Amino acid sequence: MIDVFLLTGSNLGNRELFLQQAINYIEADIAPLTVASSVFETQSWGKTDAPDYLNQVLRLQTTLPVKLLLNKVLAIETLMGRKREEKWGSRIIDIDILFYGDAVINEPHLHVPHPELHKRRFTLEPLAEIAADFVHPVLNKNILQLKTELIDDLIVKKYKLE
Repeated sequence: MIDVFLLTGSNLGNRELFLQQAINYIEADIAPLTVASSVFETQSWGKTDAPDYLNQVLRLQTTLPVKLLLNKVLAIETLMGRKREEKWGSRIIDIDILFYGDAVINEPHLHVPHPELHKRRFTLEPLAEIAADFVHPVLNKNILQLKTELIDDLIVKKYKLE
């Protein structure tokens, strides 16, 4: 079994519902979660005039090959109404593969570990909550070290689910 970390995010509509629907689809079509972080509310990254996001990191174990995992993630986004109209644009749901075990993959349309995760507080806060000791296979630092070295100053705070 391979440990996989996914980041989910939503900044349109009923953000809480969309995060939960994503979990439901992931568990039905990919694998059950082994753990989920708290939900964090975060300022929009890369596009400052967009609504705030809710983000959550999910950990699961799977035997799916990474390309099939990516296809299933993209299918879930499409099923939920995701439209890719502009870079960093607002979205109903976004699901990123952060890590696929300790694999390093650089192919067209598939980069694992996620190439920007170490620069983004909205990724590292929830990731550190559930996997502080996980070592980034390229940077050879654990998640807590990466979070400590972070210079991203966007506001990221735990969100109280209703």
